[in-house]
Order: sequence, then structure tokens, then C-alpha cells
Amino acid sequence: MKKAIAFFDFDGTITTKDTLLEIVKYCKGSTGLYAGLLKLSPWLAAMKLKLTSNQFVKEKFLTLFFKDTPVALFQQKCDVFAETIIPQLIRPAAIKKINEFKENNIPVVIVSASPENWIAPWCRKKNLQFIATLLEVKDGHITGNIQGANCYGTEKVKRISASFDLSVYEEIFCFGDTKGDKPMLALATSAYYKPFR
Repeated sequence: MKKAIAFFDFDGTITTKDTLLEIVKYCKGSTGLYAGLLKLSPWLAAMKLKLTSNQFVKEKFLTLFFKDTPVALFQQKCDVFAETIIPQLIRPAAIKKINEFKENNIPVVIVSASPENWIAPWCRKKNLQFIATLLEVKDGHITGNIQGANCYGTEKVKRISASFDLSVYEEIFCFGDTKGDKPMLALATSAYYKPFR
């Protein structure tokens, strides 16, 4: 059997919705989310027009909703979110494909731009490896900044390459659904774009 590995984007590929928005809705309510998005709308528009970076806007988003939150409290909420809300968002075809890989002893790695605070507990429960964005914490509180780079676009490739020697794999399967996944999809021997829609 050929040595193989599979990399999956999370939001939109495995899930039906963006979990960053869903965690805000879970923590702050729908009204809090939409009021915040209204405040952020000039930055979101600037990002769409490529006038500012994805990371800059994401840090504005995280700062608005989570700055100064004690990380222990945030993690507690993320653990419950991963346990109770994420299962409702999973695409059945995606989890079926993940299980097929696992049954064939092919390692599955989730590579997500979302923070690992809720990606990690979901992945651990499913016995999946993961690579995700890290949030900066100072004095036990979330700052709103990202530690290092947002795990998006070419950063996904850098993080994968730092964790895995891809030259040892004869087959590399990659699954994604946005332009932010295209650099990762380019690593694949078999690439799948929006495969579970």
C-alpha cells in the first residue's frame, strides 16, 4: 500500500458554517455578533478590496469580541462549543471521508485558520491531528492578537511543511473550499475543492 496522508481545511470544508462566527454567536449572542460585524464593516470591506490583510482584520475581529477575556474561561466555553455546537455543523460526507481514511490507516490532519481553542478539542475527540491558528495570551488573558501568523493561505503550507516531511508520502490528499486553501491544495497528488457541497 502506498504511504499516504490527508489534509483537510475545517471551516466550510468539513463544516457548513464558519466556526469563528459561530463561536461569537455562542458567546455573545446573535445580536452581539451582528452589532460587532457592523462596527467591523469598514475593515471587512477593505479586506475584500485587498487593501488590508486577512490577519489584520482577523485581529480586529478577535480584539473586538474577546480582548481581555480570561483564557481559562474562554477555553471552557470553547470546549463546550466543540462538544455541543460543532457536531451540528459537520457535513456528513466530510466525516464519512475522514472515517474512510482512518479505516485505511491514513493519517488525517485538520489544517485550520480558526484558533486551536475549539479545533483541538474536536480533533482530539475524533483522534485527528491538527494545525491551527494560535491566539496570543498575556497575563492569563486573550489580547486579540494572533501568535505568529494566521494559519491561512501560504501559512498553511509553511505549518504543514514544518510538521511533516511530505517527500516520504506517495499520495497526499488535500481538501479545501476557499482561495485561502489553494496553496495547500497545490501540495496534493489528489486535490479536492468544495468536494462535500
